[in-house]
Amino acid sequence: MPVEWIDLRSDTVTRPTDAMRAAMAAAEVGDDVYGEDPTVNALQDRLAGELGFEAALFVPSGTQSNLVALLAHCARGDEYLVGMDAHTYNTGR
Repeated sequence: MPVEWIDLRSDTVTRPTDAMRAAMAAAEVGDDVYGEDPTVNALQDRLAGELGFEAALFVPSGTQSNLVALLAHCARGDEYLVGMDAHTYNTGR
């Protein structure tokens, strides 16, 4: 049987299979901003438990996680010092 590759780099290149479409259509939904998405809540609870933390926060991208980390350590308008090769500084690569 040939191997079918699924490209998950981005939602702009992923071509969902019929099984993926069926799973999306059958999924429970809710607004994650208001803490109402049961799938996101279950994922966060599972990871917090497995990693031994009180809580976890799902963020869908590395860019968003970098922003969360910076805002956890710096106030808006603060400057932060990093080397020229730090990925939060050198975004042109």
